[in-house]
Amino acid sequence: MALSAICTHQGCTVVADGDELSCPCHGSVFDLTGKNVSGPAPEPLPPVEVHVADGAVLPGKA
Repeated sequence: MALSAICTHQGCTVVADGDELSCPCHGSVFDLTGKNVSGPAPEPLPPVEVHVADGAVLPGKA
């Protein structure tokens, strides 16, 4: 399982910032489980199904 990289506030792409994920657009911050830590985002980052094939992480089930 992975997390969506799309902020639930206004759809900007979050970036890794140490042990958190930060939205550069409006300052929302999420922990590595996707939970909101601070900022205007109304919801946590949703999980995304992934699988590993030949060493690559790919979306969806295998």
